[in-house]
Amino acid sequence: MRFAYSQKGMSVLGWMTMLALVAFLASAVFKMVPHYLDYNALQKAITSVETDKAADIRTVPAFYSHISKSMTINGIRDLKLDEILTVVIEDNEFRAHLKYETRESLIENLDLVARFDKEFRVRMP
Repeated sequence: MRFAYSQKGMSVLGWMTMLALVAFLASAVFKMVPHYLDYNALQKAITSVETDKAADIRTVPAFYSHISKSMTINGIRDLKLDEILTVVIEDNEFRAHLKYETRESLIENLDLVARFDKEFRVRMP
């Protein structure tokens, strides 16, 4: 061990590389987290149709109205409800299909893409 003093940690270049990597990952996370929060809010709104006895939702337009109100409350403005949600009534239950895709620009022509696709079976109250 001739040069023990030179083996005491990362170099400046190593720290800069680590900092750049952490900044890149943090940027990607901060851009995508709001989309997942919106998706979770939509999921809760759809499943709450079954448990919300006061709303008494029995028609497809009433279902859409309930989800639209929930989107307004949760501040979801960048999604169009009629494009992302299809609802039909089958066997005394709502079948809601939530399907959409969101894109966030990362670096110039590179995008982060999140695809959401889930089908719900919600019993009428």
